[in-house]
Amino acid sequence: MNHNARVFQRMTSALAALLFLIQSMSPALSCPEGCDTPLGPQQPLNIYSNIGADQLSPVVAMALPRVYVPNHASNSISVIDPATLKVVATYKVGLGPQHVIPSWDLKTLWVANNANRTRFGSMTPIDPMTAIPGKKIWVTDPYNMYFMPDGSSAIIVDEAMKQLDLRDPQSMKLKSVIPTPTCHGINHADFAADYSYAIFTCEFRGGSLVKVDLQKQKVIGTLDFSIKGMPQDIRLSPDGKTFFVTDMMNNGVFLIDAESFTEVGFIATGIGAHGLNISRDSKKLYVANRGSSHMPGRAKGSGGVTVIDFATQEIEAQWTVPNGGSPDMGNVSADGKQLWLSGRFDNVVYVFDTSTGSVQNIPVGGEPHGLTIWPQPGRISLGHTGNMR
Repeated sequence: MNHNARVFQRMTSALAALLFLIQSMSPALSCPEGCDTPLGPQQPLNIYSNIGADQLSPVVAMALPRVYVPNHASNSISVIDPATLKVVATYKVGLGPQHVIPSWDLKTLWVANNANRTRFGSMTPIDPMTAIPGKKIWVTDPYNMYFMPDGSSAIIVDEAMKQLDLRDPQSMKLKSVIPTPTCHGINHADFAADYSYAIFTCEFRGGSLVKVDLQKQKVIGTLDFSIKGMPQDIRLSPDGKTFFVTDMMNNGVFLIDAESFTEVGFIATGIGAHGLNISRDSKKLYVANRGSSHMPGRAKGSGGVTVIDFATQEIEAQWTVPNGGSPDMGNVSADGKQLWLSGRFDNVVYVFDTSTGSVQNIPVGGEPHGLTIWPQPGRISLGHTGNMR
């Protein structure tokens, strides 16, 4: 081999190694529908750029438009037609359904039945093309569920055992466990803009947060708030810089700097601050205030919704429920015109008009909790009632 050939070979090998290094530094993510633009932090100004109004994936294009409501006390789900605002079906599921969770690949909706911390927990799959549940799979204490950002594992939030169970996202077979021994009442989570870690809320014993390294699969940090409380839901700001954490005892939202993992602010919203949802234009955060700082709460409490402007971190509007109510968990319609929330202590579902704040009620089963509306925009689901990216 002559000198020029050897130089060319070395340059080619060096270029190949460089390309491999660049690829290995990027999050190992793909899109269920084979998108042609990568996920991850390549668009840091808006991590929700793919959940805009009617940006539906081809995977969900043929799904029946339905709202799925887990009735915790009735061991059932109510299925609502959003066009008519009527319950069109009710199905028995497992014991104590908590949340309805879109799968990472957008092909299945999962009902998490945690059976009130007994050994009879299960996951019930729903086919979104037919809106009919399938056979339940036995799973220990599935209070909530999220997904590894690459879709490789489901993350079962095992509240009773204070751990995260990594399971096969289809069969639910246990793969490994991430212990979270200091996180009492582990329940909700959100993910960093680059998907390298997740923050989970710890509801009990004064409340705290844990930071979980997703590659190393271990807790790498804990944060106690400046005031003891009961943290609930958590969502990351569109710019990826601030986590918003509801606290039902302190009646508002704590602000956590994503880079330093420190508390940097607090916004008082309303009694029993609980669920969080993102507007379809990614400019607003909807805070569901449950109207009670205790569990169980009372019907017809002073619940409502607080609308926060992400850019200013200030309250833009307060929506009330006439005659009182208990807005809890839910999500935004695909077109962004409605905010659907369960009425936890009033056995109803609320449908808020996002332009006016006016609300309609739909009667459902006992103690409705983490409902989801489907289909939703987005390329992947990270879990909960539709934490889409």
